[in-house]
Amino acid sequence: MVSPALGAVFVHPVKSLAAVAADEAAVEPWGLDGDRRWMLIDAENRVVTQRQQPRMAQLCAEVLPGGGVALSAPGSPSLAVEVPGSDRSVVAELHRSKVEVTVAAEAAHAWFGARLGAEVRLVHLDAPSHRRPVDPEFGRPGETVSLADGYPLLLTTSASLDALNAWVALGDLPGEGPLPMDRFRPNVVVDGTAPWAEDGWKRIAIGEVVFRVVKPCGRCVVTTTDQRTAERGREPLRTLARRRRDGKHLLFGQNMIPESTGSVRVGDPVRVLG
Repeated sequence: MVSPALGAVFVHPVKSLAAVAADEAAVEPWGLDGDRRWMLIDAENRVVTQRQQPRMAQLCAEVLPGGGVALSAPGSPSLAVEVPGSDRSVVAELHRSKVEVTVAAEAAHAWFGARLGAEVRLVHLDAPSHRRPVDPEFGRPGETVSLADGYPLLLTTSASLDALNAWVALGDLPGEGPLPMDRFRPNVVVDGTAPWAEDGWKRIAIGEVVFRVVKPCGRCVVTTTDQRTAERGREPLRTLARRRRDGKHLLFGQNMIPESTGSVRVGDPVRVLG
C-alpha cells in the first residue's frame, strides 16, 4: 500500500496570478514563505482577483531576493518590482477585512493595466504586524494570515481530484474535463490517499511540520477558469453542486493553519495525527 506523501508544492507570489511550483518551501505562521504577499487593488482599494479579471491567470510573478517580484506574461517584456517603502501605505479591502499594504512603483501599475485593460495597483504586505487574524471561529488567538482569502494554507489530494474528474466525465459537459489541479490553487497536494480522506483529518504532519486542518474550502468561479487560456466554463462547480454541496458551499480541499514552522519538501511523508 502506498503511504501518503507530499506530491506538489505551489506558491502564488501575487494573489490570483499563476501558481509557481516549488520543490520545497518554508512554512511561516501565516503561510508558505513568499505566498500571496502581493495583490492587485482597484481605484477604491478593493482586492482584484481572477473573479473579476480571469486574464490574471496568464500572468506570472517569481519571487526575487529581498522579497520583490519579477512579472512576466506571454509575448511581453518582464518587469522587476522592488518591495515598496513603508511610507507608501494604504488600507486595502480584502473581502470582508481591512489590511494595511504598501503601494508598488507606478511602472508595476502600468504593466498590469496594459495587460488587464483596467486601472489597478500592485500592493505588498510588509510587516508581520499587518497580517490579518484568522477567522476566530476556526483560528486561535494570535493566528494570522497574509493575503490568502482566509487561511494560511490550502491542501488538496490527487485522489480526490481523480474522483471529481470521474464524476465530471459522467456529466453532460465532457469537453470540460479532466480538470488539472491548478484550477483549485492549492499550496500543497498530497498523493497516496483514498478519495476524500482529507475530509476526516484534524491534524497532520508534512515532514516535521504540524498543521491543523480546520475547514473545508468552499469553491468559487475561479475554479471554472482555465489557467492557461483564461476562458471560463461550468466545471467543476456544476459537478460539485451535485456531489459536494454543504449548504451554499461547494467543497474541494481543506484549509490549514500551521502549528509549527520549518520546511516542507516534495516527497515528504504525510502523517495523519488526528
